[in-house]
Amino acid sequence: MATEIKVPTLGESITEATIGEWLKKPGEAVKADEPVASLETDKVSVEVPSPVAGVMGQYAAQVGDTVQVGAVIGSIEEGGAAAAAPAPAPAAAPAPAPAPASAPAEEPAGDLTLSPSVRRMVLEHGLDPTQIKGTGKDGRLTKEDVQQAIEAARAKPAAAPAPAPAPAPAPAPIQAGERREERVRMTRLRQTIATRLKEAQNTAAMLTTFNDVDMTAVMEARAKYKDLFEKKHGVRLGFMGFFVKAAVQALRDIPAVNGSIEGDEIVYRDYVDVSVAVSAPNGLVVPVVRDAQDLSVAGIEKQIADFGKRAKDGTLKMEEMRGGTFTISNGGVFGSLLSTPIINPPQSAVLGLHRIEERPVVRDGQIVIRPMMYLALSYDHRLVDGREAVTFLVALKDAIEDPTRLLIDL
Repeated sequence: MATEIKVPTLGESITEATIGEWLKKPGEAVKADEPVASLETDKVSVEVPSPVAGVMGQYAAQVGDTVQVGAVIGSIEEGGAAAAAPAPAPAAAPAPAPAPASAPAEEPAGDLTLSPSVRRMVLEHGLDPTQIKGTGKDGRLTKEDVQQAIEAARAKPAAAPAPAPAPAPAPAPIQAGERREERVRMTRLRQTIATRLKEAQNTAAMLTTFNDVDMTAVMEARAKYKDLFEKKHGVRLGFMGFFVKAAVQALRDIPAVNGSIEGDEIVYRDYVDVSVAVSAPNGLVVPVVRDAQDLSVAGIEKQIADFGKRAKDGTLKMEEMRGGTFTISNGGVFGSLLSTPIINPPQSAVLGLHRIEERPVVRDGQIVIRPMMYLALSYDHRLVDGREAVTFLVALKDAIEDPTRLLIDL
């Protein structure tokens, strides 16, 4: 009996997806709820679990196909792994146990009752269980019976090896001056990223304002407390916790940067949901740290670490990337010195962080070396004025250069 594998509900307003990868091949054993396929949606990859235990049947859709929610993409044949390829009945005349074979072994005959460990040994060594005398209860095979059969097979002269298959022809060498191209279909996520970024450029009046920040105080605090922090909270103390807290404080002072335009109205908010750009295998995704104004640095770091791990695993949920009132993107982890990030509509601003670099600066009339970072705020000039953008960056800079401000709410 076959059970259909259907595309699950993918979330609000998501009606279709693309087959990204099949995780099980036809004939492979599958457990109930074990992932059998990966779907790519506009934002994340979604795993499709098996509805029952059994054997993977034939695919009804191939990698790259676009499928609708509820569509049948494959099937599961119920009845366990033995149903995948039942072995033929044994011959009338008994035959000696064959020598270990390199080809994949067939499943043992269905009328034998074998324990999992015995079944595994029989399959691994290509033995016919009907030709092994069982010493267990009711004549059942034990591991010792199978091990003796294996040793007996090894003691016999090995059969003449089969002729080696002809080697595959080597690819033609690249000639001097030859130019090659490779065409790879864009993933659904990459298509969506491209569309949204272009829409942002076409809709918003984007402008970017820059500043720089001395990271000395934050780096010293991090070096001093990182071990105690990790021991207490179970997560590393990074820079994002400081920047999110500083951004929340600056956004309260400059609410337009946390606002948005809806029709002919401006929406102001008394909460901050920070979209944090993290790297995923198919591109950047932006899960949301909700109600960041109520979280401690530890709470922020825990959420960001969890998002980063699950982004790499492809297990982020759709609802975790919806909403967001302000975005922080840290290109510095990839070595970026300076950039002009693009806002994430309908948000009105995005903060770009960059790599920390030692540079000469003037302090109290003296040239000194300090770990400096460039900050970039891209914003929708329809809503945010230049004065507000600069004020926001200065407030952020002051909080990072003197983290005590975060504690006493200055």
